[in-house]
Amino acid sequence: MTIASLLVANRGEIACRIFRTCRDLGITTVAVYSDADADALHVREADLAVRLPGAAPADTYLRGDLVVAAALAAGADAVHPGYGFLSENPAFAAVVQDAGLVWVGPPVKAIELMASKTRAKELMAGAGVPLLAPVDPATAGEGDLPLLLKAASGGGGRGMRIVRELSSLPGELLAAAAEAASAFGDGEVFAEPYVERGRHVEVQVMADAYDTVWALGTRDCSLQRRHQKVIEEAPAPGLDEGLRARLHDAAVAAARAVGYRGAGTVEFLVSADGRPYFLEMNTRLQVEHPVTEAVFGVDLVALQLRVAEGEPLDPGLPPAAGHAVEARLYAEDPARDWQPQTGALLTLEVPDGPGLRLDTGYTGGDTIGVHYDPMLAKVIAHAPTRTEAIRLLAGALERARIHGPVTNRALLVRSLRHPDFVAARLDTGFYDRHLADLTAPGAGDPATAALAATLAEAVRATTLSTGTAPTRFGAWRNVPSQPQLKRYRSEPDGTEHEIAYRTPRTGTPEPYEANGVRTVSVTATRVTLELGGVTRHFDLTYDRDRVHVDTAGASYTLTVLPRFTDPATRTDPGSLLAPMPGTVVRLADGLAPGAAVVAGQPLIWLEAMKMEHRILAPASGTLTALHAAPGHQVEVGALLAVVQENPGHTPAPASAPEETA
Repeated sequence: MTIASLLVANRGEIACRIFRTCRDLGITTVAVYSDADADALHVREADLAVRLPGAAPADTYLRGDLVVAAALAAGADAVHPGYGFLSENPAFAAVVQDAGLVWVGPPVKAIELMASKTRAKELMAGAGVPLLAPVDPATAGEGDLPLLLKAASGGGGRGMRIVRELSSLPGELLAAAAEAASAFGDGEVFAEPYVERGRHVEVQVMADAYDTVWALGTRDCSLQRRHQKVIEEAPAPGLDEGLRARLHDAAVAAARAVGYRGAGTVEFLVSADGRPYFLEMNTRLQVEHPVTEAVFGVDLVALQLRVAEGEPLDPGLPPAAGHAVEARLYAEDPARDWQPQTGALLTLEVPDGPGLRLDTGYTGGDTIGVHYDPMLAKVIAHAPTRTEAIRLLAGALERARIHGPVTNRALLVRSLRHPDFVAARLDTGFYDRHLADLTAPGAGDPATAALAATLAEAVRATTLSTGTAPTRFGAWRNVPSQPQLKRYRSEPDGTEHEIAYRTPRTGTPEPYEANGVRTVSVTATRVTLELGGVTRHFDLTYDRDRVHVDTAGASYTLTVLPRFTDPATRTDPGSLLAPMPGTVVRLADGLAPGAAVVAGQPLIWLEAMKMEHRILAPASGTLTALHAAPGHQVEVGALLAVVQENPGHTPAPASAPEETA
């Protein structure tokens, strides 16, 4: 049949991306949305939209019955699941088809066979696909270490643990099983050898109902945090032709073994000595699919729709050309244990140009909430060579204007320019080794950014009061006068800057007593300074008490500080504050006022944006107050509890993140 109207059972970036192809094909688009997403971009871009009452995923996007009812109510004749949520749920696929709707995905049986990693590995062994030998945790010995514990169902790092000491194996098994049961409703966990410094390499497959299976090249997805991918590229660099052919053949064999149709990804771990091992098959479209689209010049969503309509693929593969790299832009702080960030996204502007692509579910003015994954966008660059693609992507990210919550943008730029990445020395331990260096304070100049903000804000104040903005050229910062002071705090490092300036009779503010810096021009939104003989421009955007400063190669967020510290902002010693907005999901057993606690002991668990975060006792002592309870929604900075320390305690971190989904 021909699909005329398509409901996307998803949200955000992937929903917007699927809608883009539908518009190109003349297909009517239908969105579903939670109350938290009522004003989201995917809702604004859809032709029709149906509300799913509630905010939490379990009440909305994970309710297959509500999604199918929405499709029928909107008159859709097909459902595309996107990725995540119900995309690999065989029961949902069956319900969609039972309702008379076209399922834009693989057969239910294929999803079922690949849904359990343990069953999938047994099936792949029979198909001749290379595997890591499973390890029975009950009989594991020192020679089996290190071990990787993994949830049999689901993915995204939930229920995954690395075990390096036998003594910790029982506890890690219990923790992994509990997390897997909570995340996927299945507490089955298995163990296999953990491959040190392995590469994550995958093969994109596309299959039709006529026995044609394409292996659309390889992707390297080794740069990961918490077992989630951050930077991906195609083709995977540094593979010899023999290994590449072996991966392609294994991926095709895996697809044929389950009678696969549509788009899927077969994932492998490649050891340091070049041996591949099957990890899993994702029976859906991957987040990183754009790099394959760029290299092969195809639209994978259009091909999914074509296969779902019963059309055949061409017998021959499309030709590959060039290299593509993708970076995932997250609202998170890599320097603080990847803490997710929320709040108003004031600006999101990524340069457009040949070879660049932006896939996003947000625009400037949107709000990043606590209920969903913190990914803001994917930025993709395609060029004739890997070197050119990396340079193009790094430059685009560097020139992007992103104002609001802290993001991983600086980490992405530094990662792309890191010598190991440039030389394709890739493995899944990249961030374990390099994160401290990649998140260390850079060689930027926040003090000069604060100077530019000071001058611009002085002009802005004049503009607001008089309606005019003076501009001055050629003013040297060497006129003695009693200065006025402005104080800022750089985010996220917390460094404070105090800037002295004066406003002469011309009315245009200028720096006070700083040699070698010439003020070329000043407006409320742009300042041009000559620094050491080099002219630099600073563009400014305001958001209440914050000012965002963008200049070549760097961006700064500055918070305006009062001249004197407000004593009311202080908190009592031992106060445990929420590091992010979220939901209290559980408390330590027996936790109540008067309980004795030990430094570093997990006391409270918060969940936000698919991350579970433990609040730890900062010292050994007594819990004197408890303001948190399971189910409570808390804002960042909310007082959760107070610990009165015992004398001679050893300080411990205040919080620690769990795995990310």
